[in-house]
Amino acid sequence: MPLNWMDVKELSFKNMLLLEEIQLRWLPQCNIERGVLYTALKGNEEINWYIRHKCPSICGWLDDVMRGNDDERLYSLREAELRIMESINDWLVYVVDPGLYDNLEFVAWDERELTELCDFSRKRVLDIGSGTGKLAFAIADKVQSLYAVEPIGNLRKYLRAKAASRGLKNFHVVDGLLEMIPFEDDFADVVMGGHVFGDDMEVEYRELVRVAKDKGIIILCPGNNDVDNDRHAFLVKRGFKWSAFEEPGDGMKRKYWKKVAK
Repeated sequence: MPLNWMDVKELSFKNMLLLEEIQLRWLPQCNIERGVLYTALKGNEEINWYIRHKCPSICGWLDDVMRGNDDERLYSLREAELRIMESINDWLVYVVDPGLYDNLEFVAWDERELTELCDFSRKRVLDIGSGTGKLAFAIADKVQSLYAVEPIGNLRKYLRAKAASRGLKNFHVVDGLLEMIPFEDDFADVVMGGHVFGDDMEVEYRELVRVAKDKGIIILCPGNNDVDNDRHAFLVKRGFKWSAFEEPGDGMKRKYWKKVAK
């Protein structure tokens, strides 16, 4: 379901040129109506070109979209543009104004849900998929060093500026993905992430364990909605403890934690 983090009505469709390869590769999974995509990309050839060159892996899908279909509903150009931007509302927040995310209601969950899970003092911590730093900044003043791993360039820029404004000298921002964490084995005392786990669970879990030290801890906060789904079953089977907590305006979520034994 499309999110409503920002009003896109006055936003130029050219902001699509700010999207990165990691975002564009998910475009075929967004369930955007083909007629909408055809109309918007036919009327914005530079964006069609950009997507193809930024993310070649979806060119075959784009070719199929751009063949068009006479049976598809017709849209005005601006209507099609708005429908696409509404469908990827969250992506646009990340590349246009990440500060909007920090002001969303659900981000204001009680940080004690994280800080009471373990003793963070004098620890080396990895925060995977750091976003705007909800988890990272909750514990940055307690730890020895904090490494925020974030694949979106504009979010990395935002994290660096936010850390500098708080005078944090132990806060380091790096590019990377959960399935390819850019650190050596046994690197961190604590490896954590929020709203990141679940696309390729086996690969992601192996990476989390790989970069954690023996007797270190892995924390996913939040790691799931408050439901017994495949993600929950996967984590519980691998020895994670869990509990539920409330994200304001977005209901109950589950957090998971596990001490690593190597």
